[in-house]
Amino acid sequence: MTGRRRTRSTPRITLPRPVRAIALTVGVVAVCASLAASCGVVPGATGGSGDDPVKVMTWAPQDTDATNKPGMPAMALAYAKWINSHGGVNGRRLQVLTCNDHNDSVGAARCARRAADENVVAVVGSYSQFGDSYLAPLEGAGIPYIGGYGVTNDEFTGAMSYPVNGGQPTLLAGLGKALANAGCGNVALVRPDSIAGDELPAMLDSGLRSGGHSDAGDRLAAEDATEYGAQADQALRYATQDVTRKGCVVPALGDRTDTFMDSFRRARASYPAVRTATVLGSVDQTVINTTGGASGPYEGAYITGWYPVASDSRWDPMKKVINEEAFGDNRIDPADAGVQTTWIAYTVLKAVLEKIGGGEVSADTVRRTLNDGLRVSTGGLTPPLHWPYESKLAGVGFPRLVNADVTLQVVQDGRLVAARKGIGGDDGIADMTTILEHADVP
Repeated sequence: MTGRRRTRSTPRITLPRPVRAIALTVGVVAVCASLAASCGVVPGATGGSGDDPVKVMTWAPQDTDATNKPGMPAMALAYAKWINSHGGVNGRRLQVLTCNDHNDSVGAARCARRAADENVVAVVGSYSQFGDSYLAPLEGAGIPYIGGYGVTNDEFTGAMSYPVNGGQPTLLAGLGKALANAGCGNVALVRPDSIAGDELPAMLDSGLRSGGHSDAGDRLAAEDATEYGAQADQALRYATQDVTRKGCVVPALGDRTDTFMDSFRRARASYPAVRTATVLGSVDQTVINTTGGASGPYEGAYITGWYPVASDSRWDPMKKVINEEAFGDNRIDPADAGVQTTWIAYTVLKAVLEKIGGGEVSADTVRRTLNDGLRVSTGGLTPPLHWPYESKLAGVGFPRLVNADVTLQVVQDGRLVAARKGIGGDDGIADMTTILEHADVP
């Protein structure tokens, strides 16, 4: 444990040697008993004995009017139950604290301060739009942030951030490249009128430009609106200006994408046909089903993701854990990109703990292990992950972005399947590093 040394406020009393020896022995016993009682409520701060549980935290917004990711903390808890039911890691149990950031900056800062107060060794597999609110408290406490969702650029700049995917930058760059290759006409981007939303156009445009396409039309929308009729009209009007080519509409509104598409469905009848496209996290199979499947607005849509499609056998270990430890928990959807990110982030944590072995487990040792060249295999869900001091994308402001792979998926007959062409090779996977190197990042 760490802490500030108390300043002595009473005069030092010199005792005869025998008395000092007895007093010292009694004092040590008392201090040890006190530490055992107090340290028992913060297990995982060191974990040096191998008996204390390793304490970590996972946070995400829940029960808000905007984006919600309840599956991420639920997946973290299920993972901990599974690890502990199989003997822990090196004999140590895993303790997961969860926090709701309420999708606001105050809540994000509160979660970070709680993580510091609880002496967690890492924050793992979490989602928050407010990197400027939580990264500083974590850095001040020396706590690594492993596997954030990648929703803001802050996660790719912080020295103590260890992202497992390329976040919104890679998804949008990949989508832009796919739309340019597909011969789209005008591309309209509908995105949140927020700090996180302000970072999206440059990423999409970098992919479009790589295919010789002009920049997208940027359309702002309130993140928590209950309808988007005006924004749907604006996007359709822009996308259909070029009568020689079918335009494309790209909603990137997180959980509100479904709400936008409801307005879009009603408005599109008044305009020429357009193609829709978006990023995983804004749309998944559940959304496709509820919006009409093969007869819905997403049929034929390109959707970029970070990982293989949910039906890929590489997800079987995650699905096994969910079935064993969270069967019936409808918060955990194996196809949800947040759940998948949390799984991969905890895979990284497990690799770190295994590397530490029987040594001290603390925020410092977790961070040093990550910084010392550890390479983590995720079973093919991502490239082997490691975090050098600066990545290849440091020149454009993403020094911590180490995995720029994107998968291209398409909705066919109402099902989200892997696309076999458009970007990348036959497996539909492409590395966006070169494209992002030329992004005009704000």
